[in-house]
Amino acid sequence: MISAILQSMRPKQWTKNLFVFAGLLFTLDKPHTSADILAVVAAFVLFCVFSGSVYLMNDACDIELDKIHPLKRNRPIASGRLSVRAASVAFVFLMVIGLTCAFRLSTVFGIIGAAYLALQIAYSFGLKNIVLLDVMIVATGFVLRAVAGAEVLHVIISQWLLICTILFALFLGLAKRRAEIIRLEENASNHRSSLEQYTVPFLDQLISITTATALMSYALYTFFSDTGKAHPLMMATLPFVIYGIFRYLFLIHDDAGADSPETLLLSDKPLLLDIVLWAVACALIVKLA
Repeated sequence: MISAILQSMRPKQWTKNLFVFAGLLFTLDKPHTSADILAVVAAFVLFCVFSGSVYLMNDACDIELDKIHPLKRNRPIASGRLSVRAASVAFVFLMVIGLTCAFRLSTVFGIIGAAYLALQIAYSFGLKNIVLLDVMIVATGFVLRAVAGAEVLHVIISQWLLICTILFALFLGLAKRRAEIIRLEENASNHRSSLEQYTVPFLDQLISITTATALMSYALYTFFSDTGKAHPLMMATLPFVIYGIFRYLFLIHDDAGADSPETLLLSDKPLLLDIVLWAVACALIVKLA
């Protein structure tokens, strides 16, 4: 049962929680103690607990829909390896433990964690079926991760970085919806009612908008934010971002699994290498330049 619960918590999707480290990455030029580093690591672990518990609840709610999905029907709850009752108990247990630890780490961090859980629960119980609002809620989750990571460090995260975060998250969410429609074809609306209202041309248009605005926002961030002004070489990281977005767009149109961004991130070596090089470049520039 423990193995089934862990699988239902979708460890591969915990890569999304790396956004918690954004505040640390872009303030490496500030003095941080070992306690600060441990606090960020703890925040990352707690968001893994939060998101994992939400996935348990979501799969329990969507069990009937997942049974007819070509891939999701193999998940523990949909396949019958984990009962809905056991998943619900695990969800409540993980949520209570996670929130208790979150408030012990920081009151504000606990509030952010509670807000994240409330938003995701509302998403699972209905908001995911509202067209456009569904991807906006997913994007907000990424912003809350970034804000939470900055909070435990007691640093103010740049408004430029928040804008970039939500735009990149919208880009990933829209790409995911596009891939779901293509994969499920005429059964898309049976899996999620909001998919009936999306079309590939409409999503392509939104993806084009978010791609352009995300690139422009990041470019402006590297030039005009406090970090950019303090470290002019930040503009040298822009090619990594451009390549990463272009590579992801290529994979979307190549039908290489954009309905599972976390799997795509770990499986596509050029994209993974690009992200690693971007993170290393940012760290070196902020720390040394």
